[in-house]
Order: sequence, then C-alpha cells, then structure tokens
Amino acid sequence: MSAFRIRHLEPRDAADLQDLASDPSVYGNTLQLPFPSAATMAARMDKLLCDGRYQLVCETAEGRVVGSAGLWRLSESRLDHIAGFGINVHRDWQGRGVGKLLTAALLDLADNCLGLERIELMVYADNLRAQALYRRFGFVEEARLRAHSFRAGAYHDTLLMGRLRHDVRG
Repeated sequence: MSAFRIRHLEPRDAADLQDLASDPSVYGNTLQLPFPSAATMAARMDKLLCDGRYQLVCETAEGRVVGSAGLWRLSESRLDHIAGFGINVHRDWQGRGVGKLLTAALLDLADNCLGLERIELMVYADNLRAQALYRRFGFVEEARLRAHSFRAGAYHDTLLMGRLRHDVRG
C-alpha cells in the first residue's frame, strides 16, 4: 500500500499550495514568481479549479499535500487535442515517488478518459531530474528556448518537451 494518496485539488488546499509555491526548490524550477500572497493564491485557485483543467494533489497518510500537478487544455479550437502539463513537489518529498505518481495519474487521465493526443510542457534546461521523469513517461525534447526565463538574476534556457499518445502506445 502506498504512503500517498492522489486526489483532485480542492479549495481547502490553497494554503498548502501557497506553502509549496513559496519554497525556493519549487518556485526556482517553475516560471512562477516566488512567495505568492493569499490573494494571488486565491486567484490562482479559481483558475486551477475551472472547467478544462485537471488538477491533482498528492497527500501523505496524514493529509499533508506534498505535490500537485495539472493538465490544461489549450483554448484554441484547432488545438483541443493538446494539453499543457505542470507539476510541483515539496522539497522534502522530491525523489520519493511523488512526481512519478502524479505524472502517471494525469497521463492515465489524458490517455484513457480525455483522449488527448499531445501533452506538452516546459522545463529548465538545467533541471535534469525533472527531464528524466518526463522522459520516463515518453516526453521528448522538441525545442530549446534560449534565454527564455529570468531566474536568480540571469536568463536561462527552457526546453519544450512533448509526448504523443500514439508514440507511447505503439
């Protein structure tokens, strides 16, 4: 039996997500700004819980949210077979299977319930741990966006990675 439970995001999770987003090891690997306020998190929660978004959290047996991940359909009508993907895992739980569980759950939803053909994400070029996780699930590097994001006082490259359902299903 797993020490974790995957479930849908609920409004009551706002404080846990705010805590997660305030950790340098988390926000340092996202395109988000650090230390979101309660008002910023409330607005973000409204967006995360709207139609067309599929947001999961991973919690411990004690009910602590230690990771979150989501899929969001692209809004253009000719791109409705595509979803973006994002994930955050608390510093203390990185490397312990949380990211793997969240990714597996969302990709199962994408493949078997939503019929999505393509999932795409952006990851910093120096975030090798995340890239290894994504490759494990069939994502491949499709482009390098040079000097794409400003982090820690410098511009950094970001990779665009994509996963096609028919490539991983055979």
